[in-house]
Amino acid sequence: MLNLSIQSLSSHLEKKTFSSVELTQFYLERIKQYNPSLNAFISIDEAKSLSMAANADELITKGQKSALTGIPVAQKDIFCSQGWPTTCGSKMLKNFIAPYDAMVIEKFNEVGAVNIGKTNMDEFAMGSSNETSYFGPVKNPWDLDLVPGGSSGGSASAIAARLAPAATGTDTGGSIRQPASLCGFTGLKPTYGLVSRYGMIAFASSLDQAGPMAISAEDCALLMNVMSGHDKRDSTSIQRDKENYASKLNSPIKGLKIGIPREFFGEGLDSSVHNVIDSAIDEYKKLGAEIIEISLPNNHLAIPVYYVIAPAEASSNLSRYDGVRYGYRTKEYDDLMDMYFKTRQEGFGEEVKRRILIGTYVLSAGYYDAYYLKAQKIRRLISEDFTSAFKKCDVIMGPSAPSVAFNAGEKKEDPLAMYMQDIYTISTNLAGLPAMSIPAGFVSNLPVGLQLIGNHFSEAKLLNIAHSFQQNTDWHLESAKGFE
Repeated sequence: MLNLSIQSLSSHLEKKTFSSVELTQFYLERIKQYNPSLNAFISIDEAKSLSMAANADELITKGQKSALTGIPVAQKDIFCSQGWPTTCGSKMLKNFIAPYDAMVIEKFNEVGAVNIGKTNMDEFAMGSSNETSYFGPVKNPWDLDLVPGGSSGGSASAIAARLAPAATGTDTGGSIRQPASLCGFTGLKPTYGLVSRYGMIAFASSLDQAGPMAISAEDCALLMNVMSGHDKRDSTSIQRDKENYASKLNSPIKGLKIGIPREFFGEGLDSSVHNVIDSAIDEYKKLGAEIIEISLPNNHLAIPVYYVIAPAEASSNLSRYDGVRYGYRTKEYDDLMDMYFKTRQEGFGEEVKRRILIGTYVLSAGYYDAYYLKAQKIRRLISEDFTSAFKKCDVIMGPSAPSVAFNAGEKKEDPLAMYMQDIYTISTNLAGLPAMSIPAGFVSNLPVGLQLIGNHFSEAKLLNIAHSFQQNTDWHLESAKGFE
């Protein structure tokens, strides 16, 4: 079962080779066996998961089955799930039980997918290594001394160790693609607004985007078919016709124009990773693609712009956690202001507090024009760079991360070094573009991800391009040793 695609698992469920209850129990046993060493899951509810699986088996028996009916899916603990703890990796929400479902959860429930558990994450999705979680760091299955990437590190570790066949993640500045690269699987960040943010706990509202994480592009296409769609409860949700993301997977890519940005291959990129990316691009040449050199001249400004805009939005979004209505409240305080102060001091971790302080500063009256307003203007320039690039090419390719997975603790005390891990991913969030990471090779037995960036609403095309590569290579089928 371990390396079977979602399509194969679905076929076996339909043929009754095994039931959803048996499949779910299989993954629950793997979670019991391996989660103590990986810390990929924050909460498991065996009774709930098996009940959902039993309901799925009834749907299959009645002939009311879809591609994801009965398939276990790990859910990042940023999505509200009714009756489940939804912590966002924070002490602030340690005991919060969601009273409703996020739209993403609703959609999986509607097709009879099984919630296999809530996965660990950087606190409030702030981090690139999954070391800021209140519940402890997540380990990379390829080497337990290394980080899995973040903030969707729990979902990444679960996929890499085959503790679930699929998972959800969120990507604010690379938090699906960077862990996908470091853990060796396929992850997609859709166009901003394509997947509803309703019930997804907010970090930076103009950047946050939910997306699928799985072994292959084909699996991600099936997940996208469920996750996407307009939601009137989300004012940023885009209203457009429903699309079948699996329908064009096998279309030929001969004549595809691939843009290679020179800014992605300069100082800061590990030379061994550079070689792997070059080899992957050569594979596309063999498939009939044309390579075109392009420029994204403002890409070097993406990180400073992001770390003005994202903290500003976080400062606003996280103001709701004050100990009054829900979440953590300090035990001893003198008055209301003292309760606010102590609750937030005790409830938030260091990285979250750092970003709140930065965000509050750049939004303050004396600095708004100098920082926040200027950052928004540069954000527009970054977006225009992509608009110009897509007049010359169909897709942009480059590395997903500047290096392979690094040692736990290596960058924790150096925020700037940690922030640089997202140098190749942040600009697409600022522009609202779809992008994905696919396994492209190895350096010192550690996976390397190739990033594919498309124009708005080109998810089907990106998945087709990724699938073509995966039909001719086996990198995505490699799994971490010790978890076979």
